[in-house]
Amino acid sequence: MSEPEAGIQPESSQGWFARGLLFENCSCQIVCPGHVHFDQLCTHERCEAWWAIRIDEGELGGVRLSGVKAVIAADSPQRMIDGDWVQTIIIDDDATPEQRRCAEQILRGEVGGPWEVLGRFVGKHLETRVAPINIEDEPMAKRISIAGLLRGVVTAIRGRDRDRPVSFENIFNQIHAPTQVIARGDSEYDDGVISFRNEGTHGLWSEFHWSVEGG
Repeated sequence: MSEPEAGIQPESSQGWFARGLLFENCSCQIVCPGHVHFDQLCTHERCEAWWAIRIDEGELGGVRLSGVKAVIAADSPQRMIDGDWVQTIIIDDDATPEQRRCAEQILRGEVGGPWEVLGRFVGKHLETRVAPINIEDEPMAKRISIAGLLRGVVTAIRGRDRDRPVSFENIFNQIHAPTQVIARGDSEYDDGVISFRNEGTHGLWSEFHWSVEGG
C-alpha cells in the first residue's frame, strides 16, 4: 500500500479533512505523562499504546472517508520525544482500496496534518494490515476489537456528577480535540512484533477534527 493511487498525490499541500471519534489506551498510569508532552517520562521503560479511529466525515483527493475505521499500535521509549517508535496501522476491511490508501497516507503523515508531526518520531513502520475492525460507541465507554490482534475498552472514570464524564478542558494535543474524556483502559494486543497487555491504565477519547488546507 505504499504506491499512491492515480489522482491522489501524497504532497502535504493537498487539502483534506476528517472528523470522528478517537480513543486510546496505553501502558501508563492515568494520565499518561507523554500525552501532556512528549518530553515527560512515561510510567514504564516503554509506552505501549493503541489509538482507535472512526471517521464519520472526511475527504482526501476526491475520496470520501466517512465510515472508515483504523487502529494504530505503537511501542515507544519512555521519553517519547526521543523517537524511534515502532508503529503499525490496521485499516478496516470494509473500506474500499481507495479509502484504505487515503487513510494510510493520512495516518503515516504523508499529506500533512497532526499525523505528520507524530510521524517524525516513528523509527519503524510495520506493514499496514487490513482486517475487520469492530468499534462500539457507548456514552461512558468505547470498545475496539480486531480478531487475533486487539481487544480493548476504555471506560470513563467516575466524577462528582455521575451523569457526566470527567474531562480535560483546553488541553493541547496534536490529534485529540481540546476537550477529552479521561478514562481507564484495559486491552490486549499482539501482532507478532508489538505485544502488550494493559489493565486499568491510561485511556482517553474525544471527537477529533483534522484538516489541511490545499496549497
